[in-house]
Amino acid sequence: MLLFAQQPNTSTVITIVVIGAGLLVMLVVIAVFARYSRLWIQSVMTGAKIGIFDLLGMTFRKVNPTVIVRSKIMAVQAGLTDSTGITSKALEAHYLAGGNVPLVIRAIIAAKKAKTIDLDFKLATAIDLAGRNVLEAVQTSVYPKVIDCPARNAARDSLDAVAKNGIQLKVKARVTVRANLNQLIGGATEETIIARVGEGIVSAIGSSNTHLEVLENPDRISKAVLARRLDSQTAFEIVSIDIADIDVGENIGARLQADQAEADTRVARARAEGRRAMAVAQEQEMIAKMEESRAQVVEAEAEVPMAIADSFRDGHLGIMDYYKLRNVQADTDMRKSIAGAPSGK
Repeated sequence: MLLFAQQPNTSTVITIVVIGAGLLVMLVVIAVFARYSRLWIQSVMTGAKIGIFDLLGMTFRKVNPTVIVRSKIMAVQAGLTDSTGITSKALEAHYLAGGNVPLVIRAIIAAKKAKTIDLDFKLATAIDLAGRNVLEAVQTSVYPKVIDCPARNAARDSLDAVAKNGIQLKVKARVTVRANLNQLIGGATEETIIARVGEGIVSAIGSSNTHLEVLENPDRISKAVLARRLDSQTAFEIVSIDIADIDVGENIGARLQADQAEADTRVARARAEGRRAMAVAQEQEMIAKMEESRAQVVEAEAEVPMAIADSFRDGHLGIMDYYKLRNVQADTDMRKSIAGAPSGK
């Protein structure tokens, strides 16, 4: 009977367990409420419709509840309801994708206030995830941006082009652009705009007959460049192109002509030198032939005494014939001496 009396009552144990579990649940509820009460109250008071369990779920999903709640409150206060696609789930999804949720909401609000820009939540999130500053894009759409051409950090401080008369012109231009939100994803950037405008300016100046035409009407450059639709497939829309400065540079045509004349002179000199060298070679060749002919004459004259001796031995030549030949040779040498010609010996 004593052992039975000392055993605990089953109902008492169950009561204690229930009370402990209730206290634990109450502590958990108090802790959750203490942590999220401020955000939950802000959500309820502003109509953001984010419950306390939603806030708890954000924590488990590793989402910052403060960012989501404040962004949703910002959207509700601006009149952006869930029908526009800005729900807490959509905001969480964009946050988990690595997007900047507050920046997207601010951009959508700025576009709505402008009343001329059609920017929905899907397009804004796509632009943000593409790495572009969606708020800056909206601001650029409202307040156009001015781009220097060439850029300020470029190697040259002006665009150099040459008219048909050979005069160089140095041009500085300013391009006013506004962001094209529909082309912001995949569209070309400012560098492409600067390159295309520079190409158009150089082409417009190059097609002018004289540089005076450009100096008299600088707006002809702007009109020619704008007519080429240089903002195609870019993230911007060109509003205007203004020529800020035009300076006259060098006379490139005259310099090129002078260089060409100098090159022609060098070619002519080279050809003349080639002809002179050929003439000298021919002269030396003729001199060599003359010396060869003289050697042949000397060789032939050397055979004459031998022929005379052979004639004496054979009886074909007498002593009188020999003296007559000597007289003829002496007479010939005298005539040559009087004429001033070499004797040939």
